[in-house]
Amino acid sequence: MNKLTLAAFAASLMIAVPAASQNTRLLTADRHNEYGLVYSLPVTALRIDVTAERTVNLAGPYFQYAKKFVGTDKVIRENSENWTITKVSVVPYGIPDEDNKYLMQLKPGAVTYICVDDNGMLLSINREETVTRPAAPEIPENPDPVNIREYLQYVDEDFIASQSSVKQAQMLAENLMEIRDAKTSLTRGTAETMPTDGRQLELMLESLRHQEAAMTAAFTGASYKETVVRSYNFTPEDEGRSVLFRMSDFAGFVDADDYSGDPVYVDVTVTSEGELPVDDKGEEKKLPKDAVIYNVPGAARVELSLLGKKLCSTETEFSQFGVRFGMQPALFSNKKERSFAVFNPVTGGLRELGLAPDE
Repeated sequence: MNKLTLAAFAASLMIAVPAASQNTRLLTADRHNEYGLVYSLPVTALRIDVTAERTVNLAGPYFQYAKKFVGTDKVIRENSENWTITKVSVVPYGIPDEDNKYLMQLKPGAVTYICVDDNGMLLSINREETVTRPAAPEIPENPDPVNIREYLQYVDEDFIASQSSVKQAQMLAENLMEIRDAKTSLTRGTAETMPTDGRQLELMLESLRHQEAAMTAAFTGASYKETVVRSYNFTPEDEGRSVLFRMSDFAGFVDADDYSGDPVYVDVTVTSEGELPVDDKGEEKKLPKDAVIYNVPGAARVELSLLGKKLCSTETEFSQFGVRFGMQPALFSNKKERSFAVFNPVTGGLRELGLAPDE
């Protein structure tokens, strides 16, 4: 069994990533909704993309005869797998807080609207906004797995009929020598039947190389690599450590409760808590009556580790480690100086506040 190895880990907080647009809606207060607009605020979640390289080693069926018939003892003697995590990326995004809904109560005649995403999360007031969700990570194209028994395509009936593995190894080695001789003759131009042009020559040589590799692998074994990407959604609720998933020497990514693998931990440490705004005297402001509620986010450091080695460390804002405050709804319905507000779709924090243009 090969133990799990750790490469140099690439970690990044993906701020600009390929993203998919999401539908938004404009909600206007009128009689049918009693001039009240209902919205939710986001809870900050993380999408953790983990990339691993899987190396598969396959023993050839005649590895014990490699020294005798092909002159090498550098062979793979047993099948094995090796998994190495090569990259971890953390992408924050917002999900609706289903346990808390908020009402923006307006007076009849107010020319005010809010923009929400398709989950009802508040994006802006008196301004239309678009929101994007991070696209799924790209899945790399991997070569076809090695077929260690491909050599069977190039053997004859005598080989298949033989009951002796030693005899089969000998016949396979003889075929291998014939392939190598034929390749040498073509390369030197001494073959009895030479191709008519360079393209035909290259095709013949490529076929012989392929056969040679398949027969050689029957003695020495073969290895191949592939890249595997897994994505995990994680929503921190408190500080502390959790098992996100496990890495197995045999199966790679396995569930957090599958003890065949080593745990990959995610540690969350709050680095700052959201604070209520203060007035000129340094005292916390009081929540206005019928306030338009928004989040004042906090921040936390998120670290992933495996077998005591750090895979990723990044710090980002979280709505759940902050507090909630609010603004007067009249701020957005004043006909003379009507304001607009834009909110962070990941944290629900106030991103921009200003005067709305005259319509």
